[in-house]
Amino acid sequence: MNIWESVVLGAVQGVTEFLPVSSFGHLVILQHLMDVGTVPVLYDILLHVATLVVIVYFFRFRISRIAGAVLRAVVSKKREGDAQEVKTFGIIIIGTVFTGVIGLIVRQSDIAENEALVFLFFIVTGILLILGSIIKPKKSVNQAGVLQGIIVGTAQGLGTLPGISRSGITITAALLSGITREKAAELSFLFSIPAILGALLLEVGTADALTSSTSFSVVATGMAAAAITGFFSLKLLLAVIRSRKLYLFSIYLIPLGIIGSLLL
Repeated sequence: MNIWESVVLGAVQGVTEFLPVSSFGHLVILQHLMDVGTVPVLYDILLHVATLVVIVYFFRFRISRIAGAVLRAVVSKKREGDAQEVKTFGIIIIGTVFTGVIGLIVRQSDIAENEALVFLFFIVTGILLILGSIIKPKKSVNQAGVLQGIIVGTAQGLGTLPGISRSGITITAALLSGITREKAAELSFLFSIPAILGALLLEVGTADALTSSTSFSVVATGMAAAAITGFFSLKLLLAVIRSRKLYLFSIYLIPLGIIGSLLL
């Protein structure tokens, strides 16, 4: 893989990580089309780390409130409002356990090699986005409870399947569980932080495989492309969520899945 191939993969990662179209699915298909050979899993994870920087920037104030509340709870110096932030942190940790279990099962399978399933999951994601727009919960709340955390965490685990959008399925799951639209997006991306860091920890031991197959400059340019395109992609997604038109991405995903399946 050369620098230009890495830039293309990074740019696609940045755009598709936040838009509900499955970054993993697009990278799997693109890597096959570009014939870049075997790409170490750590490379894909580092592209996710680059988009994680974007998430931290956009939600830096909420992240700092949660981190501050947890730290003050540890040293027994709680402030007013800390209880809710500590609860949110606990819910994210509980949900991440469910993400991890499902993610490990997916990781041990060879499902990413099955392009037919990738295209099928594109269609599934499109249908989920439509359902998220049609089905309305009886009531909506601004803060997640433990059950909602488990639902979102489980959805995020399923989002590790190539073709299933992590942002799409977690936002839809949050909406269907009764979380308000704006808070659903925030919760989705807060959940992604420990998931990405956990995946990085699992693969950091394979750094030798990455460094032996590509150079630092190739990885760095890919990460830079992912971060830059991811910034604008996340801005677009938040605007789409506010306009209540998340279902529009199904107009792209469902035909893509059908056409891709027919061409195999």
